[in-house]
Amino acid sequence: MKRHFAAAIFFALLTSHAEARPYREMFPGRNFSDAEKPLLQKLDFQQGAITLPEAKATLNLPQGFYYLNPADTKTVLVDIWGNPPTAAEGRLGMIFPAKYAPTDPESWGSIVEYSADGYVSDSDAATTNYDELLQSIKESIRERNPEREKQGFPKITLVGWASAPRYDKPAHAMHWARDLIFGNDMKAEHTLNYSVRVFGREGVFEFDFIAVLSQLKEIEEAIPTVTKLVEFDKGMAYTDYVDGDKIAAYGMAGMIAAGAGAKIAAKVGLLALALAFFKKAGVLVVIVLGGALRFAKGLFTRNKTPTA
Repeated sequence: MKRHFAAAIFFALLTSHAEARPYREMFPGRNFSDAEKPLLQKLDFQQGAITLPEAKATLNLPQGFYYLNPADTKTVLVDIWGNPPTAAEGRLGMIFPAKYAPTDPESWGSIVEYSADGYVSDSDAATTNYDELLQSIKESIRERNPEREKQGFPKITLVGWASAPRYDKPAHAMHWARDLIFGNDMKAEHTLNYSVRVFGREGVFEFDFIAVLSQLKEIEEAIPTVTKLVEFDKGMAYTDYVDGDKIAAYGMAGMIAAGAGAKIAAKVGLLALALAFFKKAGVLVVIVLGGALRFAKGLFTRNKTPTA
């Protein structure tokens, strides 16, 4: 009996680990082009429990999503989406909805990162006036635009919240989305900047979605699942905080404002912040790089058609 019980435990442990699947198994019945096949063959599509020691946590990927490890993320960002190699540095991976392959023009996904900035207090989550914060961010972006254009980057217009900041207290997760326009054409297609932050005892899990505004509803439907993907190691959950733990230099409002530039950053006590730029299907998508002291690594692009 003990032998059978031990075997059952061992089997359960094995089956709880991530399962890597080839693309033909992940997308049965799909016909991919000759350009797509060699790129997809490089990827291991993982579902289940994804252990991330750097973040002292596990991502539990359900059947509706898959995870790509850092090496495969580099293949997507560099080989499939046409970015320079620096675009993939420091990533913990990416997550995608299972119905899309990374080569699909309509695909969207999220960069996964972790910032060990310390415990982020949620005391201002319910009291922050997010409309006022939005106006401050708009002002800061406007002030920064001339310098951005001098550096060869397009002007940014923050139209408003695509989805107003919302704190999911049971999940200890904050999520919000910005509606952006890049360039001088105010009739250009709008860009979606959707961010999710899941808080732990020692830092923040970061999910930054690469998508366009027309995909907002689809992403919003996925957010309740995304906020529950993270399982911190024993003793590392948000509720495990004890007096004396490292405290982050920012609160909820400061974290949301982080992409707006030095003026807003100064208000929340941050020293250095920067933006990175993604281009997906011809549309720039701005994401905030994880960590208050990380700097932009360049202009990232997304091609509709992969190159072998």
